[in-house]
Amino acid sequence: DSEVKSKAELKRNILQRAHAACEICGSRHQVQIDHIIPKSRGGEDSWENLITACMRCNNYKGNRTPEEAGMRLLSTPKKPSHVTFLKQVVGKVDESWRPYLFMD
Repeated sequence: DSEVKSKAELKRNILQRAHAACEICGSRHQVQIDHIIPKSRGGEDSWENLITACMRCNNYKGNRTPEEAGMRLLSTPKKPSHVTFLKQVVGKVDESWRPYLFMD
């Protein structure tokens, strides 16, 4: 049960990381979670392998990597720092806190 919850949380965080936009074309229409290396080919549910893709890009990519499909990602997917999520939850971070949040 905790594994299911953590997968759901990871997927929600992937959407949040990408600001609910396709990481291939930038569209915000019908965005879903996709694997860079397809799960059927051994791809994992990880920060580095999960991206957001609109239905159109996801369908075109199919069971291929973006590279195999001739598609380029707008950015390299990675695990965000704790500061990224803090900024999303709190909003604007007070400048006096920058040194303590390792933002410099």
